[in-house]
Amino acid sequence: MMTPVQMPIEKTSSTVKVPTWPQWISEIKRSLTARPQFVLSGNIRDIYLTPEEDEVALLPLLDALWSSLEEEGYEFMLVYDMVDSLRVYPNEPKAIDAAARISALALEQGQNKICRNDLPESIRQLIGVPTQCSDEDGVKTIPRMALVVDYASRLTSNPQGLSDSLQEFFTSFEKFSHTANPQPSSNGFAQYNPVFWIVSQTGDLPDWFLIGNDSIRDLNIPIPDFSTRKQAASQLIPAFFDYADYTATELDIYAEKFTELTDNMSIKSMMSVTQIASSHPQIPLSNIADAVRCFKIGIPDNPWKKDYMWEKISRADTKIQARVKGQSEAVTKTLDILKRSVMSLTGAHSSGSSNRPRGTLFFAGPTGVGKTELAKTIAQVLFGDEEAYIRFDMSEFSAEQSDQRLMGAPPGYVGYDAGGELTNAIKQKPFSVVLFDEIEKGHPRILDKFLQILEDGRLTDGRGDTVYFSEAVIIFTSNLGVFVPGEDGTTRIENVKPGMSYETVKTKIKEAIQNYFRYELNRPEILNRIGDNIVIFNFIERGFAKEIFEKMLNNVLTRVLEEHDVTLSLSETAKAELQEWCLADLSNGGRGIGNILETTFINPLARSLFERRPRAGESFEIAHITKLPARYEVQFS
Repeated sequence: MMTPVQMPIEKTSSTVKVPTWPQWISEIKRSLTARPQFVLSGNIRDIYLTPEEDEVALLPLLDALWSSLEEEGYEFMLVYDMVDSLRVYPNEPKAIDAAARISALALEQGQNKICRNDLPESIRQLIGVPTQCSDEDGVKTIPRMALVVDYASRLTSNPQGLSDSLQEFFTSFEKFSHTANPQPSSNGFAQYNPVFWIVSQTGDLPDWFLIGNDSIRDLNIPIPDFSTRKQAASQLIPAFFDYADYTATELDIYAEKFTELTDNMSIKSMMSVTQIASSHPQIPLSNIADAVRCFKIGIPDNPWKKDYMWEKISRADTKIQARVKGQSEAVTKTLDILKRSVMSLTGAHSSGSSNRPRGTLFFAGPTGVGKTELAKTIAQVLFGDEEAYIRFDMSEFSAEQSDQRLMGAPPGYVGYDAGGELTNAIKQKPFSVVLFDEIEKGHPRILDKFLQILEDGRLTDGRGDTVYFSEAVIIFTSNLGVFVPGEDGTTRIENVKPGMSYETVKTKIKEAIQNYFRYELNRPEILNRIGDNIVIFNFIERGFAKEIFEKMLNNVLTRVLEEHDVTLSLSETAKAELQEWCLADLSNGGRGIGNILETTFINPLARSLFERRPRAGESFEIAHITKLPARYEVQFS
C-alpha cells in the first residue's frame, strides 16, 4: 500500500476546503446497493484528492478505492494482476485475518500464485458465491470484501477472440453479475461485495461482457478539472524550497497560476512538477512556469527568457529586410508578433495563463514573394539555425487519412510504430518554427487538429503521447485571395495583380481569406483562432525585383567560382538582356525571377562550361546572350 501524501488544511491557502470524495468514488458508494461490478477506465493511474478527517490526502487508485470502501464497513480487498497474482489489500494484519476466514483462499507465501489459465476456477471459488465462514462466536457470516482485477487490459490482447479459459473466466463473472446477492452492512443497507475491473479503456474487455449488462457500471475517471487541480496545487506548493517566504495571499496567487499552467494534466504530473522544482538546481515558486515547462518538454533552459533573444529580435529588422525584399509592412507586423512572443504576452488578453504557441502567423499573398523565406529567416533569427525550421508541404496531406501521417496512426494501423511526423518533430525540437506551407491544400480534417494546437498548445499522437507547442512559433502560408472563383463557379479569376497599391492588395486578400473560412469551409472558428495574425505580402515592385535579380545573379557567379575556381563576369549588354527577360513578368515574384534566370542563363552557362571544360584559375566575360527558337546561348568575349 502506497503511503498517502497528507497535509493539514491549515498549512495551505485560506481558500482550500476539505474535499468531498471524487465524483467517480461517490458514484461507486451510491451504487454499491445496486451494482455488483464496476469497470474503471480513463485516468486510472493518477493520484486523487480524498478526505481524511481534518486532512487532505493524495492517494493512488487502490488506496483511494480502499479508503472509500473501508468507510462503508468493508474488511479487505482482494487484488489480482498478471504480475503479483492474488493478494490481500491492504497488507495489514486486520485485513489478512479477515481474508483468512475464507476457506478457499490459501494465504501462505507462494501458495496463492495463480496462472491465467487457472483464473476462472480460482476466482469462481472466491467470489462466485462468497464462502460462508464463522466469526468468533461461531455464527455464519459473509465477510465484507471487494475484488479488484487490476491491469485487466493485459488479460488478453484480443478481447473479441478469447481463449477457452478466458471465455470461461469472463462467463463466470458475467453470471456472477446476475446472480450475486447484496450483503447486510453496518449502515443498514444491503451492499454487494463488488468486483472492480481496472482497464485502460472499456474496449479492452469483451463487448458481449459489457453491452446490455445493467449489472456492470462503467465509470470513466476524468482528468482533474480546474477546481480539483486548484486544491491539489495548494497541497503541492509547500514542496518548493522557498515556500515559507511567501504570504498566504501570494501562495494563493501561485496556486492559481500552477492550476492554470497544468490544464489537462493529472495530479500525478503536478506532483512531478514539484519534484522537478525541488531537484538541483532548485526552481523558486515565483518561477513555477519554468518547472511546468521543464516537465512538459524536458528542457530546463528557456531561450525565450534569455537576454540574447531580446537582442536578436531588436536587431532582426535589418537582417530580415536583407533576405526578404520589398515586404517592409509584412516584416514589421511579423516582428511585432515576435516581440509579443518574447515578452510572453501571447494571449495576454484572455483570462488565465496561456499554453498557446509562442506565436502564430498566417502569411498570405502572391506566390514567390518571400513567405517561405521569411519563415526560414525567423528560425535563423530566433534560434540561430535554419534547422529549427520544420516545414510541411500541405499539398502532400490532401488525402482524407493524411492526418495520421502528421499526428500518428492509431493502434492497429500501418505506421503506428513510427508515430506522427509533426509530433515527432516537436518532441525533438520543442523550440522551433513550424511552417505549414499552402495550408488550403491540406484535407479539412487536419484543420481540426490545428484548432487544438492554436487553442490548447498541445496535441496527442496516435500512441497516446502528448506533445506541447507552447515554445514553438506556428506559421501558415497560403495563396488564398490571389485568385477567386468566377461568377460561373467553375473558373478562377485574378483578385489582385501587380501594380495595385499595397492597401488594395491587403484588403482584397484578407477579405477573400475570411470568405474562404466562413463560407467555403464553414469554419469561422479557425479564423477566430488565427485572429489578427494574418500578414499580407505585396507583389514584388520593380525596384525590389532588380535587387532580387542582382542577388540571384551574384549567387550563380559565386557558385561557379567556389565549385570550379573559374571567375565569370557579364558585360553591361548581357546583364541588361537578362534583367529585361527576368523582370518582364513579376506576377510570380522572386520565384518567377529565379525560374526565368535558370532558363535564360544558368542552363546555357552550364552547357557552355561543360563543353569548354575550363581550367582552374581562368577568367571569362560573357559578352552577350542569344535567344534562339528552342534555347538560349551565352557568348564569351
